[in-house]
Amino acid sequence: MSHDEFVEYWQQNHTPIAREIEGVVRYQTVLPADPEAAEFDGLAELYFDDLDDLYAALGSEGSRDYDPAKGKAKQAREDVDNFLDIDRRPRIIGEETVEKDETGGDTTGLYKHSAFLVRKDGMSHDEFLDHWANTHVPLAREIPGVVRYARVVPTDPENAEFDGIAELYFESLDALRAGLGHESSRDYDPDDPKAKAPREDVDNFLSIGDRPRFVGQETVQKDATTKRDGNVTE
Repeated sequence: MSHDEFVEYWQQNHTPIAREIEGVVRYQTVLPADPEAAEFDGLAELYFDDLDDLYAALGSEGSRDYDPAKGKAKQAREDVDNFLDIDRRPRIIGEETVEKDETGGDTTGLYKHSAFLVRKDGMSHDEFLDHWANTHVPLAREIPGVVRYARVVPTDPENAEFDGIAELYFESLDALRAGLGHESSRDYDPDDPKAKAPREDVDNFLSIGDRPRFVGQETVQKDATTKRDGNVTE
């Protein structure tokens, strides 16, 4: 299946089903800004008000073979085999914390850098979280052009494929690349001191070579949320 065929099927066939999965209060998709440089073909992000609702619809952290008994959750699970390679699809279940938001929650059309974080060797998950929240977040909020910044922390770290996700939103692709570098680059060395400081700090708590990243444009497909923080799976 070509990337264009994948996107067409995802958007036209799967998204209408995913919107109606029982318990989903927000659903957004992210398409790569540069498919040839992207590590994934896209991101699907489903939000639930509580973890029980998420598990009922999508299964627990450790399960890739979840088989819901009925409803749109069952239909969606069956449909993913039509266009996804399940064994190569990373997933994370976590709780989102919004650290900065100038968008009012309307993120359709914005460009997002999603960093799937893996902690540095020799650092515990708790030490990683402490550094991320208390040292790195204040630096990342000040990256030029960032209009929204959110963190996703796994609800079950022992079963999670990543230690967390950092999501930084920009109004344009040029602004994103100026602040964080091009999609294909892991060695970006920005000149702006407010972009340079967080770039230098990542070496203090992240294993950069093990960290997938994804740059894409987001579309909110459904939003029935009453609060900005909540459980999310990607």
